[in-house]
Parts: sequence; C-alpha cells; structure tokens
Amino acid sequence: MGFISDNVTLDNPAFIHESAWLYGKVYIGPDASVWPNVVTRAEFLEIRIGARTNIQDFVMIHVGAMTPTIVGEDCSITHHATLHGCEIGDRCLIGINSTIMDGAKIGANSIVAGNSIVRENSVFPENSIIAGVPAKVVGTRDNGAANALNAAMYQRFAGSFADGRDRLDESEVADIIALYKGEKPAEK
Repeated sequence: MGFISDNVTLDNPAFIHESAWLYGKVYIGPDASVWPNVVTRAEFLEIRIGARTNIQDFVMIHVGAMTPTIVGEDCSITHHATLHGCEIGDRCLIGINSTIMDGAKIGANSIVAGNSIVRENSVFPENSIIAGVPAKVVGTRDNGAANALNAAMYQRFAGSFADGRDRLDESEVADIIALYKGEKPAEK
C-alpha cells in the first residue's frame, strides 16, 4: 500500500497505482500515469511531472541539493530509472535503470539508453541519443514522434488500469498497432 502526501497536486492524472509513494511538493500533470512502487520525494524544492508522461514501475524521483526535478510532457521514464534534481525535456524516453543526476538537462526529443549514468550538470541538446557510463551523445536524431507514441501507448495502459482491467482488449491492441504503423486508430 502506497501513500500520497497532502502536498501532492494531482492535476487529473490518468492513473496512480495504489503502491506509489508520493511525498512533498509534487505535481502530476493531466493524463500522466504513475505505476507500481514509484517513489517521489520533494522535502524542499519541487518535482513536476508533465502531461501524458508515464513514470514506470520502481522509478525513484528526488530533488537535488540545489535543483528541482522537472519532467516534460509526453515522456516515458522507464522501469528502475532514478531522476535526481534534473530536467527532462518534452518527448524524452529515459531507459531502464538509467540515472540522471543533479543539475543535468536532457533536451527535448532525446533518448537516454538503459543503464546510462548522466553525471551532475551535464547538458544534452534536443534530439540526442545518450548512452554510457558516464553518458555521452552517441547519435543525433529527432526521437520526438516515437517517444510521444510510447507515451500514448502508456496512456492506453493507464486507462485500462483505471477501469480495473490489467489487459487491453483486442480493439485497444489494434489501435496501438495502428499508431505504431503511423495509421489512424479505428473510429469508435
């Protein structure tokens, strides 16, 4: 069983799992989702999660010594990632088990590969592919559409879970496949 502090602002999120532990000044934006065993702590400063962003299972988000943690819109912060006093631009994907440290800034439309460690005060421009220990730019490409699509998929999952269903029905799966193929989902 989780906990949501009185200091947390829930601005019409799509789904907050009952095992999430949300402490301090935390803002969760519209249609965002927070999945099992997420922990956020903002004893001072703040944590902001943008609209339609998903914070996946076992993510830890904390403020830095001098910096808040800000996550943009349409992002996927994937399983076991740690965000600590950093800024993540819109339409970013932060890979499994990555760590982003105090003062680091990830530009919009970027990907941080799984298991990467982004050092303190590192700044990466928009459209970066970031990987390694320590993390560095290994490529440049506008990943915004693909990252937003991943976030949209998690919105579908969130809607299903909010309705008490832990599996999508066939039409929902067909819609996700259509989105990935660049097609329009079927009319309902």
